Amino acid sequence: MPVRLRITLLFTVLVMLILGIVCTGVYYFSYTSRVNTIKKRLTNRAMTTAKLLGQQEIFDQTLVQRIDSLTTLSLKSKTVQAYDHNDNKIYSYSDQPGDTIPIDKKILNDARAHGTRFFTFLKKEAVAYHYANNKTGIVVISAAEDVDGKNSLQALFNILLIGFLVGIAFVLISGFIFSKRLLRPIKKIAADAEEISAQHLARRIKTGKTKDEWHQLASTLNRLFDRLQESFELQRRFISNASHELSTPLTSISSQLEVSLQRERDAEEYKKVIESVYQDVRHMSKLTQTLLEFAKASGNKGGLEIDLIRIDEIILRLPAEIAKINPAYSVSLQFKKLPDEENSLLVFGNEALLLTAIKNIVVNACKYSGDHHAEVHLEIEENKIRILIADTGKGIPETELKTIFQPFYRMAENSTSQGFGLGLSLADRIIKLHKGSLEAASKIDIGTTFTILFPIARSLTG
Repeated sequence: MPVRLRITLLFTVLVMLILGIVCTGVYYFSYTSRVNTIKKRLTNRAMTTAKLLGQQEIFDQTLVQRIDSLTTLSLKSKTVQAYDHNDNKIYSYSDQPGDTIPIDKKILNDARAHGTRFFTFLKKEAVAYHYANNKTGIVVISAAEDVDGKNSLQALFNILLIGFLVGIAFVLISGFIFSKRLLRPIKKIAADAEEISAQHLARRIKTGKTKDEWHQLASTLNRLFDRLQESFELQRRFISNASHELSTPLTSISSQLEVSLQRERDAEEYKKVIESVYQDVRHMSKLTQTLLEFAKASGNKGGLEIDLIRIDEIILRLPAEIAKINPAYSVSLQFKKLPDEENSLLVFGNEALLLTAIKNIVVNACKYSGDHHAEVHLEIEENKIRILIADTGKGIPETELKTIFQPFYRMAENSTSQGFGLGLSLADRIIKLHKGSLEAASKIDIGTTFTILFPIARSLTG
């Protein structure tokens, strides 16, 4: 079922319930008012007759009947009947000759017990009223048909029914029109989103000036497209750079093999070619492994084995890990403000990836330091773990600080150095995957400092 029709039907049902409750309430209170009015009028008529019959020395039955006949009461088929304490009928009057109401003794007894008793007989409504004084005790039955009241109530019912049906029809039509206007922004958002594709990711949905839910939806989608555009651009650059990095050693291998096969060579020449090809193959193998690590770090936590990791234990492994990579590299560790509680040193993460990320930054610091030395500082701040990695290299120009975390990016002056330009980018991805942050600050001819912030595990679990 279309959303527009669902909104219209839901709106109509809600209004129908409200109108139904209002109309029912109006009719109920009108009905109750009519019944109370007829009860009061019949009771007053019965009281008057009872008082007259109670003064027989002044008013005989003939006079009372004349008074009843002359009394103006806008009711049809009036009858008045009186009974003594022995349930004998002592008085009777009716607008129509012979019109009477058969009375059960239970009604008379109920009237004597409670003072009044309201009941109905055919189309008539009646009141049994007990009147007692020092001389006598009688029960007067006053009955009549409230034609005017019932006609007024029927007219009210018809008006309410017609008003209810007309109101529902009006709501149904207006709801259909209203739902169209309500969903118009959705259609515009859908139309704008339909025109956005991988080739036109720069386009955005118009949010409008009204700060409503549609504006929020359009803004959310625009932020999503921003992230998609960034991911597509990053993927495009990554594939281009990876293809270039892989094609270089492949071209070298192909060229060397082609030259070596052009003529017969001695064993020593073949050995040199094989050694050169072997170096290129090792280079490709290392690049492929790095690319696999980069792809793994670019995923999500759902595919990683996450545990509670002590960050200080990872830091303590750095000197040995760095020495394996290059014996000329050295690292000094400084732990500041470490708490006694172990919980303050725990983070949620993957131990292998965290070690890879921090190690890559330290290797990068050692590589570009004049003495191939890096300093690592570990500090604990409330719900954060801060790791500082500093070198004493030439520094990074401020214009390039924002680009050093891009895949395959290398500064112009370092383009001849070994590496693929993936170390810092890989570290940045891994740290962000662990809800951390990586920033760099540098001063020319003084050095560069990388700052890593991780949330403590207990802060994430509350």
